[in-house]
Amino acid sequence: MESRLRQRLETLREEYEKGQGALQDLESQAANLRATLLRISGAIQVLQEELEERNELQPPQLSA
Repeated sequence: MESRLRQRLETLREEYEKGQGALQDLESQAANLRATLLRISGAIQVLQEELEERNELQPPQLSA
């Protein structure tokens, strides 16, 4: 009986360590994704501002 309990304890500890590793990997991926989204958001903002500025500088087009 004690042998089974010790074996089960070891199995649970191994599973816990694997889970900790997986969690660290996912947290790292999430941080990388947040950084990527922040860069994309910045690029979107720059392009929107550039387009708005160009529209303000161009004279209105006359329709025929």
